[in-house]
Amino acid sequence: MLKSYLLLVVTVIIFSGNLLVGKAINDLPPFTITFFRCFIAFLVILPIAFNQLRAKEELFRREWKAVVGMSFFGITLFNVLVYSSLNFTTSTNAGIVEATTPIFTIILGVIFLKEQIGKIQLTGMFISLVGAIWVITKGSWTIISQLQFNIGDIIMLLAIISWSIFSILIKQHNSKFPVYGSIAAMLFVSLIILLPFTIIEWYFINPKPFQLKFMLGLLYLGIFPSVIALLFWNIGVADIGPSRASIFLNLLPVFTTIGAVLFLGEQVILAQLLGGVLVITGVLLSTAKVKKKVNNTSQKQEVSITQKQ
Repeated sequence: MLKSYLLLVVTVIIFSGNLLVGKAINDLPPFTITFFRCFIAFLVILPIAFNQLRAKEELFRREWKAVVGMSFFGITLFNVLVYSSLNFTTSTNAGIVEATTPIFTIILGVIFLKEQIGKIQLTGMFISLVGAIWVITKGSWTIISQLQFNIGDIIMLLAIISWSIFSILIKQHNSKFPVYGSIAAMLFVSLIILLPFTIIEWYFINPKPFQLKFMLGLLYLGIFPSVIALLFWNIGVADIGPSRASIFLNLLPVFTTIGAVLFLGEQVILAQLLGGVLVITGVLLSTAKVKKKVNNTSQKQEVSITQKQ
């Protein structure tokens, strides 16, 4: 179990690296970053997923709408918005805003899946959203009253909403597919979606991704967050369960902030620290009761995933 805890901590560190590296190479346009990330990840995971893709080819053809939906919201749109936001905001802010993901997932679950929420969850959601707003506005009432929000933080919120929609689709459809086969299929669909936009970027912007700094950054994004973190996450979830594993995601703003200070020279202000504490506290409260209710369902899903692997 200790090994699984360590793997989950390493996973969150890798996820925080996605924001840090994305910020470091944001001279590249967002569609180009996302395309190369998906292309590298697809090449890495294809040998692992090939047998699953071949064995379930008919299933993927029959359920193509689900695959396209998950690919669009979870890989294409989410990553393009994340890398777009990093052109305007700090990686620290992005990490704190990203920590609100469970809140938006719960809200969409109530709307589309008719899930029930209690008073503690509502309180947690309110606290977490207040924390996110506090970070976005830097704790300034003037910014709130005059609606002078950082466009990068708003784009990051849109990315979180996109990921939350993806999470809802995952709940509905992911149990149908083999794990690595579904990831390879989604990456392939994303490459098709991204290609024309990437060509347009190259025509008008003429990015130069083959500089050493950019190539190393793209290799990190394509290998570590897209493949290695996924493998570590699956091991951790299989051992301790998804509910307990999800708590580790609350460390994302912590590691992102530390990395931003050490490697990007970002300065952390009091509003970010206070907002981060509120976000994490709210997420813990809002997910506390959900864990008890979905425990049995989660265990069944874990068995299904293990069998597919």
